[in-house]
Amino acid sequence: MQKILTGVIIVVFALFLYNFFLMPPSFTNGTEAPNIQSELISGEEFSLEELRGNYVLIDFWGSWCGPCKREIPQLKQLYTEFNDQSFKDAEGFEVLSIALEKSEKFTRKIIKDRGLDWPYHIIDISRVVMLSSIAQDYDVKELPTKFLINPKGQIIGTDLPYEEMSKLLRARLN
Repeated sequence: MQKILTGVIIVVFALFLYNFFLMPPSFTNGTEAPNIQSELISGEEFSLEELRGNYVLIDFWGSWCGPCKREIPQLKQLYTEFNDQSFKDAEGFEVLSIALEKSEKFTRKIIKDRGLDWPYHIIDISRVVMLSSIAQDYDVKELPTKFLINPKGQIIGTDLPYEEMSKLLRARLN
């Protein structure tokens, strides 16, 4: 009996770990992106709705996250390639970086030193980073996690490879 109980506990715990940490975000293409209202690192109030009419890449990352830091060159390249472009169905392309942190000690330094020059940066501080309100609204379970939003505010891709995002955006250029 004890072996069965132990087995059940292990299975339940494994399902919890999968559901909480490994299962991808539950959004499907066409889902309305939850609005984000927060303060940018510049001190300005921000709402995701301000960026309607643009393609927006929401990048959840952390200064403590190795894979996030390794992706910075690709993220910068995507921003540089598409930020000043004219699209058939959008005003432009923006990146919204949301750093999930326990403190902002290193975040501002990485943003400055690595040249993350876009204007939309949020540092979301929480004792348990994946339990921050913005991360929960987007069902973020791991970092990095990215959402590509269309000009209507709908999610059109989750964790797409950079090449696929670039191809998708390039197809919509004027």
